[in-house]
Amino acid sequence: MSRSPKKPKFFENVTVIDIAEEGKGVGKADDFVIFIEKAVPGDVADIEVYKSKKSFGEGKITKLIQPSQYRTQAFCEHFGVCGGCKWQHMTYPAQLKFKQKAVHDALMRIAKIDVEHMDAIVPSPADRYYRNKLEYTFSNKRWLYDGESRDDERLDMDALGFHIPGRFDKILNINHCYLQAEPSNDLRNGINQYAKEQGITYYDVRQHTGALRNLIIRTSSTGEIMVIVVFAHADQEQVDDLMGYIDVHFPQITSLLYILNTKLNDTIFDQEVIAWKGPEYIHEEMPAANGKVVRFRVGPKSFYQTNSIQALRLYEITRDFAGFKGDELVYDLYTGAGTIANFIAGHVREVIGVEYVPSAIEDAKVNSQINNITNTKFYAGDMKDVLVADFVAQHGKPDVIITDPPRAGMHADVVARLMEIEAEKIVYVSCNAATQARDLLVLKDKYDTVKIQPVDMFPHTQHVENVVLLTLRR
Repeated sequence: MSRSPKKPKFFENVTVIDIAEEGKGVGKADDFVIFIEKAVPGDVADIEVYKSKKSFGEGKITKLIQPSQYRTQAFCEHFGVCGGCKWQHMTYPAQLKFKQKAVHDALMRIAKIDVEHMDAIVPSPADRYYRNKLEYTFSNKRWLYDGESRDDERLDMDALGFHIPGRFDKILNINHCYLQAEPSNDLRNGINQYAKEQGITYYDVRQHTGALRNLIIRTSSTGEIMVIVVFAHADQEQVDDLMGYIDVHFPQITSLLYILNTKLNDTIFDQEVIAWKGPEYIHEEMPAANGKVVRFRVGPKSFYQTNSIQALRLYEITRDFAGFKGDELVYDLYTGAGTIANFIAGHVREVIGVEYVPSAIEDAKVNSQINNITNTKFYAGDMKDVLVADFVAQHGKPDVIITDPPRAGMHADVVARLMEIEAEKIVYVSCNAATQARDLLVLKDKYDTVKIQPVDMFPHTQHVENVVLLTLRR
């Protein structure tokens, strides 16, 4: 006996009271919490709940009765289908308000610390075309809109764009993306059109067939442009044909590279990069100490903050929070390509950087070399295994620790080690206020939180960076 599908629930005149991390509005019907697609705090709407648990459900608006004062018209044609920029339908000042609230609530609820002295969030100067890196995916399984059918042989099923949320096998074909400045859109659309005209096949993620797999575009504040085409099962003639087209039609590209990746996953960190034109890197620049400019070499596998303008502001806040006098020994944990370490090197006696990814550490060393920075040292390894008592004994007790961990926060062993080291100051940079708050809950036994500064790196998304200054309690 088969069960009949559950009928959707309907609720009328639901007021949206908050917004969740996934970008969905939060409403309540009595004690039943509803996470609502494309809803904005302040909306009043009739809601259909299509997925339901005991105390909460997921729903969509069937009728918008009263739009929120924070609601605005989304500017991108792909909004709501594409997985990015989920807050486009909310005014930018409102986005900043709710990001500030998210940090405030996480630190107060999880870390149980006083957050009344938190500074106002630093807005991004640009809320469009602010990213310096985008990665697109080729697919022979384009996302189909309502009314389209895979049985219709007239339809073009190939796509070059972004993954549909929750679907690894479906790609939304992108016409115009507002995340990266030109020539990003011209490049993607030109390559897409040419590949189709030449009959170059697109990747099938289920069958692992097809010639074209990914397209990565990196731009920089110096005007340099890197393009990486990732091929799967392509012959050299196809590679030469497409790379030649890109070279001729987009002469402004300074680093044109390709990769042959026949693995079952998309990661390129273990793949050989082949240069078609120019060097295998571009450069970013930041004004640093004493009027000097720090130059960073960015390769195809390098990590660099994707909002270049706000990255500078984030590092300035980190430096200012530390309040360097010039004679400090600094540990820069999760140093990545050494961007913060090299940025602050002119303000301190020495910086010791530690990072899990060996290739990033090599980038960090190169970045010191090209800037003639001699007071940095970098070490690769798992943080909890590197940052042990012997390491501190060898390099000295730090005056300041800067830590910028991934979204998961710091390993419990690392937090415990910070408690043992007892540096006078810790500057904790985080892209996840919840895991930052979890770590601060432990650190508060010895440290006072004296400064809190949220920074908006990614407009129209729920993501927010937060910088916290901790001082050792006497």
